[in-house]
Order: sequence, then C-alpha cells, then structure tokens
Amino acid sequence: MRKNLYTAVVWGLAVAIGGDAKAADEKPAPTEEASQAKSKLWSYQPVKTPALPAVKQQDWVRTPIDAFILAKQEEKGLRPSPDADKAAFIRRATLDVWGVIPTPQEVDAFVNDDSDNAYEKLVERLLASPRYGERQGRKWLDLARYADSTGFQNDNDRLNMWRYRDYVINSFNQDKPYSRFLQEQLAGDELWPDQEEALIATGFMAQFPDNANSRDLVQRKYQITTDITDTVGKVILGQTLECARSHNHKFDKISQKDYFSLQSFFANVAPVDNIPAKKGAVELAYDQQWAKWEEATKDIRAKQKAIIDTHREDALKYHKERYLTDSRAAIFKPKEQWTAQDRWVNHRLVSVTDEASLQAYFREKGESSDPKTQNKEIAAQWAELDKLNKELKKFNDLKPTTASNTISAMTELGHADAPPSFVFAQGDHEKPLEQVQPAFPPAITDEKPDIKPLPFSSGRRSALAKWIASPTNPLTARVYVNRVWDQYFGHGIVETVSDFGKAGQKPTNPELLDYLASKFVKDGWSIKNLHKEILLSSVYRQSSDYREDVHQADAENKLLAVFPRQRLEAEQVRDSLLVAAGKLEEKVGGPSVYPPLPKSINAGNSANVNGDPAWKTSKDAKDHNRRSMYIFTRRSLPYPILDSFNMASPQEAHSKREVTTTPLQALTLFNSELIFDWSKSLAGRMINEAGLDESERLDRLYQILFGRNANDDEKSSLQAFLDDQENVIRKKVATGKFEVNVPNGLKENVQIDPVRASAFVDLVHVVANSNEFIYRF
Repeated sequence: MRKNLYTAVVWGLAVAIGGDAKAADEKPAPTEEASQAKSKLWSYQPVKTPALPAVKQQDWVRTPIDAFILAKQEEKGLRPSPDADKAAFIRRATLDVWGVIPTPQEVDAFVNDDSDNAYEKLVERLLASPRYGERQGRKWLDLARYADSTGFQNDNDRLNMWRYRDYVINSFNQDKPYSRFLQEQLAGDELWPDQEEALIATGFMAQFPDNANSRDLVQRKYQITTDITDTVGKVILGQTLECARSHNHKFDKISQKDYFSLQSFFANVAPVDNIPAKKGAVELAYDQQWAKWEEATKDIRAKQKAIIDTHREDALKYHKERYLTDSRAAIFKPKEQWTAQDRWVNHRLVSVTDEASLQAYFREKGESSDPKTQNKEIAAQWAELDKLNKELKKFNDLKPTTASNTISAMTELGHADAPPSFVFAQGDHEKPLEQVQPAFPPAITDEKPDIKPLPFSSGRRSALAKWIASPTNPLTARVYVNRVWDQYFGHGIVETVSDFGKAGQKPTNPELLDYLASKFVKDGWSIKNLHKEILLSSVYRQSSDYREDVHQADAENKLLAVFPRQRLEAEQVRDSLLVAAGKLEEKVGGPSVYPPLPKSINAGNSANVNGDPAWKTSKDAKDHNRRSMYIFTRRSLPYPILDSFNMASPQEAHSKREVTTTPLQALTLFNSELIFDWSKSLAGRMINEAGLDESERLDRLYQILFGRNANDDEKSSLQAFLDDQENVIRKKVATGKFEVNVPNGLKENVQIDPVRASAFVDLVHVVANSNEFIYRF
C-alpha cells in the first residue's frame, strides 16, 4: 500500500449521516438547529469537516482528496485511470503551476529521478518559483478586472496599476494567507494604514472602468460603489448580488435592502491616484524622465498658463457648470457646508480637472458663431492655445510611457463620516426609498457588523473584511478552493464558480468541497498548501487517455476517472512559444510593456485627448518578450494574439476563461509575423542543440514542445514534409522572387544548406501549430 502523504485527518467535526433503521414515527423530533439548517441554502450552512469515506481501492489513495473522488467512482462501478507517464505529468504540472512548458532539461531530470519523493520535490520546486506567483496572479487579476487603462471613450492610461498587479504576484509567492490577502484588498488603508503594500492592495476596488468625462458625479459615485459591491459578491462570496439591485433576488433570499445595506460598507470610499510612492529605481527613473519633459516644455506650458490665467475664474466656472444639477449643487456649495456626499463629489471634480479642462472655455467662446457670444480677444487666445497644444504634443515621446511615481488606492479621504445609503427604487439612484445602515446579508449570517470608526475613516470596510475573512463565513473558503479546483480540472466542484446561490449548480462532491474548505482554513488559509495537496493527489496524476467505459458511465467526466484535457489559455500559448524559442525574458514585475502590434493595426496613429497614442511600442527589445501578464492591458485594444485565444475581459470580474475554437486562432498562429519569427528562433535552437543529425533534430523539436521524443511514424511524416517543402522552396528560389527564411541564432560554425534550413523553419512552424502543443494532457 502506498504511504499516504497525510496520515492524520480531523474526525471530530465529522457528521454522521446514517443511523439505525427505526420506524419513522420512532425518530426524535428535529432540533431547532437542524430545522434552521434545512431551511438554509447548502452554501450558507457552516463548513464542517466530513468523515473520510471508506473505499475499496485503498492503495490508490495518496491524499484524502483521493478518497472522496474514489468513493464517487466506486458508486458508479468505475475505476480510476492509471498514472500518466512522468514526462506528461511534468508538462501538465508545469503548465498548470507556472503557465509555461518545461524545458527538456527539467523533463529529463524528473523522468530520471527514481527517488520515492520525486513528485514531492517537483511540486515543491514549482511552488517555490516566482513563476507560480505570476500564474496564480494572472488568475486573480481576471477576477479583479485588472487593466492599465480606464476604458470608455478616452480609455486613459492608469500608470499606477502595475503596482497592484505586482502586489498580487508577490502575495502568491509569499504564500500570504488568503484571509489577509482579502482584508488588505478590502480595507488595507484602515487595518494597516502605515503599510504601503496594504494601501496598494486596495487597488482591487479601484479597477473599475471609469469615464473621466462623466457629467453626473452623483451617478458616477453610485456606479463605482455598485461595481465594487457586485465584484466582491461575485469574486469572494460567489453570489449574484447584482440581481438584487433593482428588485429582490428572484432565487436567493437577498432583498434590495440587503443589497444596499452591503453596498453601504463602501459608501465613503473614493479613488485616490496621487499618493507618493516610496522612491525606488522605477520612481527615480520616472522622475528623471519627467524632469526632461518638464524642462523641454516649460516655455510652452508657461505661455499656456499665462493665457488661461487671464480668464481662469471664468473658465473654471464654465467647467463646473457643465455638470448636471445634483452635481452642481455640491460643486457650488461652500466647503464649510459640505456633507460627506459633497466631499466625494468635489474630490472627484478636482481629480478629473486639469489645465486642458479649462481650455474648453476658450474653445467654446473662440469658435462660437453666435454674435452674442463671439469674443475676438478670446478667439485670438484660443488660436494661440491651439497652436501651443500642437507644439506640446511634439514632446510626448519624452514622457514616461508606462511608469509612475504615485500609488492608486481607495481611501475615505481622511474622514469618518459617510454619506447616507438608501434603497433605490428599480436601482435608480434618483429614486431613494428607505435609508439603510451597513449590514451583512441575513440569509447568510446572523452576525452584526462591529464597526469602530477611525479618526481618518469610517471603519466600515474593516468590519466587512473581518467577517468575509472569518473562519465562520460559510462562503469565502468554499468559493476559493472551488476556483482552484476548477483551475486544475477544468470544472469546479460547483460548476458555476461565481454563483453558489440557488440558480447556480449544486456541488458534484459536497463532502470533498467541505474537506478542502475546512482544511484550507485549518492550514492558516495557505494557498500553496491547497495547491500542493491537489498536485500530489492520485486524481491529478491520472492519465488523460480516452476510456470508453468512462464515456458510457460518465460522459461529462464529472467523476474524474480520466484526467481532463484542457486547451491552453491565451497567455500560456504565447509564453510557451517564447520559452520554446528561447526568447522569454524572466524579469518579474515592474511597469507594463508594449510589445509590437501586427502591422495591420495602426493603433499608434489613434490618440486620446492628450495626444498620447493608444499603443506605444516599448523601445527596449527585451520588453517585447516579457510574460504576457506584463503586457499593457488597454481596455479598448486587447493584445491581438491573446485576444484570439479568449483572454480575460477587464470590463468586469472574469470568472472563467471561455474556450472557443475559431478559424482566427489557426490563422493567428500560422500567419502572425511574431510567431513565425519565434519559429525561426526555435529552428535555430533545435539545430544548435541537436547538431547535424536530422533525426536528432526532430527529437529535439518534440522534446522542446511536447516533452517527449518523436515516434517512428511521426519521424517518417516529418521527414517527408521536409523533403517536399525543400523542393517547393528550391523551385521558388530558382525564380529569384523568393527570400529564404533561415533559422535565427545559428552558431557561427554551423554549416547548413539555407534551403534545407528554410524547410526546417516551416516544419517547426507547422509542429508548433499542432493540437499537442496547444493542449495540456
């Protein structure tokens, strides 16, 4: 019998389901506690540690997870699949944990490791690498609706947001307890106000799409708090709270009052984008570059300021008057009379108002054709301002492209008093009904928030964060362990990973879900321990080979008697191609980068109101080969290669990656100039590492891409393709109208026929387009 990795299982909280076969009328009356539990939705009931089920095939059980899986299989008369071969396993695990394929050296080392703890050593190595944090960080950023721009018409840059992305990566690499991870993101500014990291963490709330041109600031506040509330409900609690915004929830016991009571925890929060960051290399480089732009443009900006100063008060008044009535009521109110709501509105006004905003007054007056509003003096000033604006844009290249020296966070602006919250009829913020106070949804818990105001904040979010991260919260741990399970097996134990309500799917293995959730909490909310137990389980180690008996008994493979194959996600495709080509830059973190776009996309010609191009290709060629998660995420312009393979949309919390199969995907892989260039680099690597023997070259290609050697049939087909393609290329070369694509990076002493080498490039390109590369088995 194999030795279990976990020799002790907590039994004390196990719930006995059986009992003796007494007649119904002899059974004791149900207790009040049991009646209440029955009336509650399964996901609202407390998490309990279930007893480990008895199974026949005990020697298959490596971790307690396996017992729960095997028990369900045995009920259906199924047996699990044998273990995958070691080469397939390391490719699978490396893609799952790191998001990239392993190197041939890593595969060989694992395959040849015959020690009893070979798998444990592999898993420990994978979890200890910074690549683990990058991969898991990308999964969380999907949920956080992360982007480097605001969206809407202008899609302005958010040059501070990369700090939140790096915070997420570092948190996973440090194995920060999930409870702390959540509390920092919801209330870091309140709970740890002196820690920069906790302040950056509140960027989770600040990821909402934003329209700086919105003229209804009261509505904008409502939209922001709504976005935060809906995201917290979906991502952390697995609840479709948004359904209760305009009416009582159709399925779950969440009323409109419950929704707005939860939203009121965020009533006082506001985005702040100008908090000075600690001075590091990035910030110092930014300051130096910004100083160059300021020096080069000081005369132009001084002239602009001089013109605006002649009518500054009129221009500011004109700007303020462009807002809607309820916004203007706050904007024109004396500061000493401001309410908490007025304070938010005026903070927003200041944050979206700059010198360019004031120029609208000069443009309106200067371009007016109405004799009543025509002003020759202002018309001349506007003509000069317009000329200066064009001059200023010529220096845009001097501006820092993606860095910054400030932090974006969510705070309460140094005040403890919060705006009142109301139930809104049909969810319309202009139709307030009864006032509500912060409260947890009573369908989920009877607990009341313990709100302790702080000198600089309301303390509301601290109370919410502590409840959400409490071991007694029935949803938080369940929802997260289910997301991790979904990541590895393609389906959650609860299929609807962001809906644990009545309209969502019920768990296929509720005992396993509660085992994972309870152990997660007992392990100190350690995310790495959760991953480790899954990775070392027998169910994860199974072969993915097709089995007819399993298909007949369990067509959807819900019992996991066969390991589920998965199409690689967008980032895995691109990053693995870079690894194969030997071009992936290993740098972790830092400001986002702009790799080149296909020539067919002229994004550099489109600009926002400040004249900044939508895509500013990075000058450092190394930045072109960074991991995909570091590519600048522009809401209006997703990176094409990633977009073709269903990258996450940052418009809202993205719960699960879609998997589509379209002609565009094949065309992207086959016709992309970038991917063809990587194929040339891979061909050069293959020739350099394998030498002159073509059979060894083919083996090396397969080792790099698939983690195995090519078999005889495959080699025969590949050799035939090479010969045919060589003949095709020679005929084209003979016409003098064909440029041979030789491999990149060949060693100086390598002597090779350029036509044959060009055929190898085409071969590499074809093999890299195969299903075996783009799937993990």
